[in-house]
Amino acid sequence: MRKAKPRKRTILPDPKFNDIMVTKFVNNIMLTGKKSIAFDIFYEAVDLVGQKTGEDGLEVWQKALANVTPSVEVRSRRVGGATFQIPTEIRPTRKMSLGMKNMISFARKRHEKSMAEKLAGEIMAAYKEEGAAFRRKEDIHRMAEANKAFAHFKF
Repeated sequence: MRKAKPRKRTILPDPKFNDIMVTKFVNNIMLTGKKSIAFDIFYEAVDLVGQKTGEDGLEVWQKALANVTPSVEVRSRRVGGATFQIPTEIRPTRKMSLGMKNMISFARKRHEKSMAEKLAGEIMAAYKEEGAAFRRKEDIHRMAEANKAFAHFKF
């Protein structure tokens, strides 16, 4: 590599729960730089989850995020003219990023009224190990399992 590695930016914890993961999640929710609106959406969704489940909304969100976070994925690799799907482990930072992005993108596709309600619905579905984001994780794992014969072609 010619250049030095870029420094990782430090992410400040959120004001309400004092948690860095919440800030990363809110950064993924945020559209066109409207961070305060993204925080409002997240906090309202966590409150809705807390009311509906009767448990701590933040803990339910953390468990839901863990449920939709994949641990392996397939990557394409060309070997002698053929392209193989090779299962590989995912770095911890990429794992969380994929889990967050899947949860948010599938929440946006739901049919509730507001984004907070959509996100709350997706969080509760993921907490119960169902819903589109959890299905996506299962599909990724299934694909990796089906292609584990090609695991010896590692990068």
